[in-house]
Amino acid sequence: MAKKTKPSREEHWLDEPEEHDFPAAASFLALLFSETAAAVIVDRLRQAAASSYKAKDLLRAARLELLPRSDAEVGTDLKKVARGERLSPVLLVRAGAGAPLIVADGYHRICASYHLDEDSAVPCRLVDSR
Repeated sequence: MAKKTKPSREEHWLDEPEEHDFPAAASFLALLFSETAAAVIVDRLRQAAASSYKAKDLLRAARLELLPRSDAEVGTDLKKVARGERLSPVLLVRAGAGAPLIVADGYHRICASYHLDEDSAVPCRLVDSR
């Protein structure tokens, strides 16, 4: 029986976030910041340079639990990767020293990537909240 290989970053990540990720991030961020501040942060996310961090480190920095493979959206993302589709990079906001990292968009994609390989590099855009 052949050993399964895990997809590499190039095999399952887009180079740029999808356009619909930005309004989703704005909607989430408007729960944490004023709508004006959320819009400014999203504008900065649009302009931010690409970077990448390990899936396990993103979850730890955000103080988020790993969602199971059985989670509907995580499962959908894992199926996309299995079909050879690429996932959108995640959108992150650094809230300040000691505060949890904010995953403005992409929590399920981080979890899916963790299930593929916890040490895999997850492409992202990262900005400070101020």
